[in-house]
Amino acid sequence: MAAENLEGFLMLIVSSPSGAGKTTLCARLRRQFPDLRFSVSHTTRKPRPNEVDGREYHFIDESTFEGMIQEGRFAEWARVHDRYYGTSLDEIERAREMARGIIFDIDFQGARQIRATMPEAVGVFILPPSLDELERRLRGRGTEDEETTLRRLGNAKKEIAHYGLFDYVVVNDEVDAAALRLGSIVIAERCQRQRHALRCERLLKEIQAFERSR
Repeated sequence: MAAENLEGFLMLIVSSPSGAGKTTLCARLRRQFPDLRFSVSHTTRKPRPNEVDGREYHFIDESTFEGMIQEGRFAEWARVHDRYYGTSLDEIERAREMARGIIFDIDFQGARQIRATMPEAVGVFILPPSLDELERRLRGRGTEDEETTLRRLGNAKKEIAHYGLFDYVVVNDEVDAAALRLGSIVIAERCQRQRHALRCERLLKEIQAFERSR
């Protein structure tokens, strides 16, 4: 990959309580920035309707997941809602070879692990406008039983309490507006000075060479 792409490689963590809308917003972000690769996590949960293995998640069983843990194949992993979720190291390497950045759709535990080993990663927390709205969205999905819904609502407080791990907070009160805010974060991060330092230094050397040749 060209040096320009390496110096501009963006690692974007997007996290939220279940039902706050991060999956929808990540899909919008991928359409807006096709040069960002979505990190397809591994999970032991069952696929939801319309989910495809290898697209939303790599769906595997617990013994396979635990074997990958033992082999050190995950950049991060956690047990959430009684299921395993994890990001493989191979997924990140493929993104570095093929894209200008990677989007991690992970929970706060995964975010903490990623940032511990890759501090350059940028974290965004998606916040629901209220607990009532979060409950309405969870129930509106119609994909989980009452026990699972109540457990997800109970976990929301713990997840929101970790907002301090993140660089940005986006309130998903209205999906179009929230998608615009999230896209603006990508644009701003890509304009950070440190992401263009090598390019600036090369240009300065070209100017110096030009001046000497006159």
